[in-house]
Amino acid sequence: MTALLSAMAYVLAFVEFPVPLSPSFARMDLSDFPALIGAFAFGPLSGLLIELVKNTLQLMTTSTGGIGEIANFLMGASYVVAAGAIYKRHKTKKTAWIACVTASFVMGIAAALANYFILLPLFEAFMPLDQLIASFGTFLPFIHTKLDIVLFNAFPFNLLKGLVIGGVTMLMYKRLAPILKGR
Repeated sequence: MTALLSAMAYVLAFVEFPVPLSPSFARMDLSDFPALIGAFAFGPLSGLLIELVKNTLQLMTTSTGGIGEIANFLMGASYVVAAGAIYKRHKTKKTAWIACVTASFVMGIAAALANYFILLPLFEAFMPLDQLIASFGTFLPFIHTKLDIVLFNAFPFNLLKGLVIGGVTMLMYKRLAPILKGR
């Protein structure tokens, strides 16, 4: 099932849509949905493996030199491991909601830290930091620094992504769980 969910996550990574108030390269997808389903059904390690396989496969078609895949893995892994660990302790609908919301904040914080210390410095190999800041500033005129990108784009973008994926998961999980577990 982990392999099947990994394949589904890989395919969903190609279904992207733009995010309001962001440059064109900042796009959202639902590829973390199968990983969250896996984390809820089989535990956080399964969710982590799904993220790892999906992003490893994505390296074959990368246009970011692997930076996008590192970013996606770090954020997705933080999200599904946190949610899976919380849900594993007490498997109720209320706990699932708490897990999704808490994990969304964890992913937002992970995104802020990873972007500030790892990803934005790596992206500077492709685009000077002032150009990157300007590309975000086009949509959000109050972005003038690397910290502004993190606080006003990376954190809220990943928080929103986590909440959307959590919402989709809450709508689908109870219907999918019996199929996943062979019942």
